[in-house]
Amino acid sequence: MPGLLRGVARTAMIAGTATAVSNRVSRRQAGRWARQGSEEQYEAEPAPEPMEAKLEQLRQLADLKQQGILTDAEVETQKSRILES
Repeated sequence: MPGLLRGVARTAMIAGTATAVSNRVSRRQAGRWARQGSEEQYEAEPAPEPMEAKLEQLRQLADLKQQGILTDAEVETQKSRILES
């Protein structure tokens, strides 16, 4: 009986991990689609001032991080690219 319980617990742990990974992938993909959609909107509008554009991109990064779509490392990488450009 202990072997059966151990097997059930292990299966539940694996299923939970797979679900968590799947959810994270889905959130990241949704974030990418949202960013692509918002980029298309920006192309139709007049170009904002360079500093204002950078600030808006940083705000978007903060929102994506808060939503759990981006990790701290991803945010830092993107932030460096924005500030260097």
